[in-house]
Amino acid sequence: MARRYDCTEATDRRTGLREAAAAVRRGELVVLPTDTVYGIGADAFSPEAVGDLLDAKGRGRGMPSPVLIGSPNTLHGLVTDFSEAAWDLVDAFWPGALTVVARHQPSLTWDLGDTSGTVAIRMPLHPVAIELLTEVGPMAVSSANLTGHPAPQDCQSAQDMLGDSVAVYLDGGPTPAAVPSSIVDVTGEVPVLLRAGAISAEELRKIVPGLREAS
Repeated sequence: MARRYDCTEATDRRTGLREAAAAVRRGELVVLPTDTVYGIGADAFSPEAVGDLLDAKGRGRGMPSPVLIGSPNTLHGLVTDFSEAAWDLVDAFWPGALTVVARHQPSLTWDLGDTSGTVAIRMPLHPVAIELLTEVGPMAVSSANLTGHPAPQDCQSAQDMLGDSVAVYLDGGPTPAAVPSSIVDVTGEVPVLLRAGAISAEELRKIVPGLREAS
C-alpha cells in the first residue's frame, strides 16, 4: 500500500522524507515534487529499481531516465570531460530548470537505459527534492506520469496514474509550472540545445554565446 505525506506540514514532511529515503534505499519507487512537474524516482545505482521505474511509466530502455542530484559538487563523481562552458551553465542555472547531457564516468555501475555513455542530469530548485537527494544521493527521476499522459503538477494526479507501483508519495502542493526543463548537450566542443523549455535559448546564450540549437 502506497503511503502519502503532506510536505507542506512540518511533522508530516519530516516523516515523509525519512520514509522516502528508506524506500529508496530498499530499491522502491517514490514520487517527489520538483520545480517543474512531479517526478517518479529511484536509486540511480540500482538497475532493478530503475527498471521498475521504467516499467511503472510504461517506458522502454530507449528513453533512459534522467538523474537528479542535490548539489553541483556531485557532478565531480558522475561526469567526465565536463567543459568550462558546461560549468558556466551549471553555475548560472542550477538549481533550476536546466538539464545537461554529459558523458558519465565509465567506472559507474549504473544502468539507466540505453544511454550510449551519457547521462541527462539536473539539480532541481525545490526544497523537498533537494532534501531527499542530499540524504540518498543521485536518483533516477522521470516525470511521474504514464507514458503518453500529461506530466502531473500535483501529487494526486501522479498517484491516480501510478498507484501502488510507488511506495511513498511526497505531496508538496502544486508545482510552479508545467514547463519542462531545457536540455543542453555538453558532450561536444559546442553546447547544443536539444529541447527549449523553462530557460530560453536567448537566456542560455547570455552565458554561452556559441550555443547551437539542434536541427
